[in-house]
Amino acid sequence: MSKKMDNKKLPSHYVSIRERFGDYGKILAELGQAVKDVGPLDKKTCELIQIGAAATLRSEGAVHSHARRAIEAGATSDEIYQSIIILTSTIGFPNVAAAISWVDDLFED
Repeated sequence: MSKKMDNKKLPSHYVSIRERFGDYGKILAELGQAVKDVGPLDKKTCELIQIGAAATLRSEGAVHSHARRAIEAGATSDEIYQSIIILTSTIGFPNVAAAISWVDDLFED
């Protein structure tokens, strides 16, 4: 992994798995970077896509994580919200509303 994530920003359960299962944790981290490097999409676009996937799975932690990373990659709040709102006809309003509330958590801090 070219840039090590600050463990304070990672969910404690994820950090625990990486620490307890050394090689697996290393491969898991490398896979995350490798899939982003495989094609022409920039980091911001990759993170916006992953926000949508996380919202679809109703994974609050993943929405938080990818939204933070999208911000670090230069995404605006409008881009982040659009990456969720655009899913309305696919995953339904209740799921979109939940994901919006999770992103709201980040912008309220």
